Amino acid sequence: MKKTNKHNIILKTIIIISSCCLIYSIINITKWFQENYKTKEITEEIIDETITAEVDEEEAEIEIISPQIEIPKENPYWDYIKMNLITVNFQELKKKNSETVGWIQVNGTNINYPFVKTTNNDYYLTHSFDKSYNSAGWVFMDYRNNLSTFDKNTIIYAHGRLDNTMFGTLKKIFTNGWLNNPDNHVIKLSTEYENTLWQVFSVYHIPTTNDYLETEFSFPENFENFYNILIERSSYNFNTSLTQDDKILTLSTCYNDTEKVVLHAKLIKKEIRQ
Repeated sequence: MKKTNKHNIILKTIIIISSCCLIYSIINITKWFQENYKTKEITEEIIDETITAEVDEEEAEIEIISPQIEIPKENPYWDYIKMNLITVNFQELKKKNSETVGWIQVNGTNINYPFVKTTNNDYYLTHSFDKSYNSAGWVFMDYRNNLSTFDKNTIIYAHGRLDNTMFGTLKKIFTNGWLNNPDNHVIKLSTEYENTLWQVFSVYHIPTTNDYLETEFSFPENFENFYNILIERSSYNFNTSLTQDDKILTLSTCYNDTEKVVLHAKLIKKEIRQ
């Protein structure tokens, strides 16, 4: 009888624990879908209400960032600098969120969002564009970066969401053919100060580290060592050279629980907005 009672107690305990785990999972899954829905709703509203356009380069003051070394004629750089920049009207976006500082497009991905900047790198990990709590977070610039001039390394973060929102499609570029299409290897930014074009030169996933998150460098040699490390890490050879005069854009997101996906690009073209 005692053995039977003990067996029943163990069985009931297992059932209770399993039921609690199931309920907890259902709650989390439901919350995940609700947050995804809210993120998509906000994104669709933003895209519908925001005026984005290609820059009319015949009337704009465009500056090509002159390469400090000779670039072969077959390098796609010569095609990239012919691409039109994008310009965004930030008036309505700033009404929704005064911390809006720019817009980012990455060719061949779903990344087409306004990005924000606040006083730390934590807030927008758990808050959406409208500042409501949301584990999907939002796309944000490193709080240390200078938006008006861009630092030697400007960093933009977002979660790598499974539903392909935020930087979710960034971690798929290793397997979906993105790397093999040179048309994808450019990033367009628009801010209130400048419209810019960036050429990708490195992409990789790596165990979580912060060595690629430096924003300024005391000496040119330090910056040279920095970008050479980034080039050597790349999973793909983009045949893109850098010099000490270049500026870098870094995109960072989660690849899994222990690794990050990182993409680096250099500034090749800009328009200073009036």
